[in-house]
Parts: sequence; C-alpha cells; structure tokens
Amino acid sequence: VTIVVTAIVFMINPHSNNLLCVDVAVISPQDSVLHIGSSLTATCTLSPELGLHSRSLLWTLNGARLSSSTYRILASNVLSVTLHSLNGSRQQSGDNLMCLSADGRVLAGSCLYVGVPPEKPVNLTCWSHNTKDLTCKWNQGGRAETHIQTKYTLKYKLRWHERENECDHYSSEKQDHFCYISENIALFTPYQIWVEATNQLGSATSDIISLDILDVVTTDPPANVHVSRVGDLEDQLTVRWTSLPELRDIMFQAKYQIRYRLEDSSDWKVVDDVGNLTSCRLAGLKPGTVYFVQVRCNPVGIFGSRKPGIWSDWSHPAAASTPSGGDLLQRGSCDLKPSQQNSTLRRELKQFFRWLRKHAYSCSGMSIKLYDQWRVLLQKSHKSRIRVGKQLEDISYFPSKKRKHFP
Repeated sequence: VTIVVTAIVFMINPHSNNLLCVDVAVISPQDSVLHIGSSLTATCTLSPELGLHSRSLLWTLNGARLSSSTYRILASNVLSVTLHSLNGSRQQSGDNLMCLSADGRVLAGSCLYVGVPPEKPVNLTCWSHNTKDLTCKWNQGGRAETHIQTKYTLKYKLRWHERENECDHYSSEKQDHFCYISENIALFTPYQIWVEATNQLGSATSDIISLDILDVVTTDPPANVHVSRVGDLEDQLTVRWTSLPELRDIMFQAKYQIRYRLEDSSDWKVVDDVGNLTSCRLAGLKPGTVYFVQVRCNPVGIFGSRKPGIWSDWSHPAAASTPSGGDLLQRGSCDLKPSQQNSTLRRELKQFFRWLRKHAYSCSGMSIKLYDQWRVLLQKSHKSRIRVGKQLEDISYFPSKKRKHFP
C-alpha cells in the first residue's frame, strides 16, 4: 500500500467560471526504497501561486518534527532535508515524510520504504491430510524482519512436468508461513516444491524439496477415546478408542501411541508398543488416582511406502481414576516384554498357576478374567495382612489390652 499526500488548491480562472487544480507543493523523490543505514536528501518545491517562502516550511517523519539543522534552503520556493543512517520502516506500508507550512498545514507528502532484501526461506515441510490436500509450512530465515512488504509465493510442479503452479491460500503465525493446496492432488507422482520471497529490494528462493503425497500423510486424532477401570484392580485402567474411517480403507495401516499423566502432574508417560490395536491396558498405576490419557495415530505402510509416516495430533484427554488402596504389582505397558519380567512377576505367576489348578477345571476356564479374579483376591489378602499387622502393633504398644482373637 502506497500513501502519497499532495496538497491541492482550487483557483478561479479570471477568464472563465471554471476551477483550476494546482499542486501547492511536490516532494522529490517520491516513494523512495532504501536499505537500512542509507541516507536520503529530499526537496519540497512550492507552487508560486501559494505565496509562501521556503524558510517558513517544516519537515516531519511519521508525525515527528525533524530538526531545522537538517534543512537547507535551495531557493525561495525550495527547501531540502537530509536524513542520515535511516532505520527500518516502522510499518510495511512505508514511513510518512511530510512537508508542512508554519501553521501545520500539510503541503506535500512521500513514503519511505527502508528495509532489507528477503533472506532464503528455510525449514520447508509439507503434509497431507488423508491424501485429500497438501499443506506446507516454512520460516522466513535469517533475521526474518525485512521492515518492508515482502511477498512469499509457494510454487510446485509434478516432477516430469514443466508447468509451474502457485499456491493460493496463505496464512501466517509469528515467523511461520503456511499455504494450503486443496485441488488436483496427484498420487504416485513426486512433487517438487519451493518458496520464493520478493520485495522492492530483492528476492530469494528456498531449497527445492521433493516428496510423494503418500509419504507425508497424517490423519485426525483417534476418536471416542474412553478410559475405564479393570474391575477392582487398583493399579490398572483400560483405554479404548475407535479406528478412523480412513484407516479402514485398504491403503491405510496404522499404529497408535498412548500417553498418560497424573491429574496434578504435567509429565506425560508414553506407551510406544501399542501397534495397530484399538485398546490397551495400563498397569503399574497408583491406586486412588485420577489419570488423563490421550491417543494419537500414525498411518504407515500406505501402498507399500517405507516412510515412517507423520503422527496426528493427540486426541482430547479422557480421564478415569483407579480404585483406592493396595500395592503396585506390575509396570505400565500394553504387552510385557521379556526384559521387563523380573523375579517378583515370576513369583506371582507361580502363585497364580497354583491357584489356577484349584479353580480351573478345563481350558475354557483359563482367561484373562480368571487372572483378574486372582489379582483381586491377592489384593484383598494383602489388605488383610496389613490390617492384622496394625492390630498386632496396637497390642504391642498397649500390653494391658485384652488379647483379641484373629481369624
């Protein structure tokens, strides 16, 4: 946007009834484009019809009056001003240099564009939402601020095609720039993508990146995430979610990741080994505690692509609390790995199988529910031992009490 201020007076032609338009003053040069640190000498030339002398004029820059020591009278109707070591423009539409009369009336104006050429855009990355579109992001690079209006244009073409295309839908967020392409997305054909930055002082071009849409696919976060208790087990919660419709398509596979945290903590613990399941049991949790849980998805192996895929955003947090009391018996994980099995777990499994021989009479009775029943019994037994121990401590502190009978 260029703002030019020129004062005009209307005079009556004595030989007719028409009005004549006359410029009362002109600043030269008009709309200067300068590098930061440059100097500029501008002149204000008055119209003879105005009847003013140049020594009565004033100069302002962005509304602030400039020192008369920077003025020079070149003629009775011409006054110059010299500006040294100019700073970057305060606004991208340019700084306003004004020539005024002694009473503050604006006679003429000009815009100064003081800045630097753009630097090479960097960190160009792109991703596709369910193969339906393409979004790219980049940074301005270098010092970032150019102080004058700079245009960023994202260009792309299919590899083996000469025709260049330009992205139309731009947005920015601090130093990040975005462009969104939603039409004519091509699959199985590599794209070449780059960004060009231009302003009145120069231009710069980013590195060209090459990508296949299928290698940069991301999805929405998993939907319908629910967290629930596992019966009376005090250290476990079950997480369930719904697979996205897009992932049911034959061309998509998925792997999931879970993270969870305590209600009063900001530290997340991540479960990486979920695979393509849509449920997971978290173990080794604190009894009587509220947990927040989130899930995210990574589409992998799309039509044989070997790229690692792009993780979706995390789902909205879901929450549940574990039952109160008891000790922790396991570590949190969807599947225990051999390296995670310790002597305590082996001892517990031996106890479980001894219990199983007494309570399971066929293979059909051997299930995870049966194991859960055993865990509940184990916890109740542990509580009983704690209660008995506390009563014995009370007796030892008060030997005069009547001895109680314990089961």
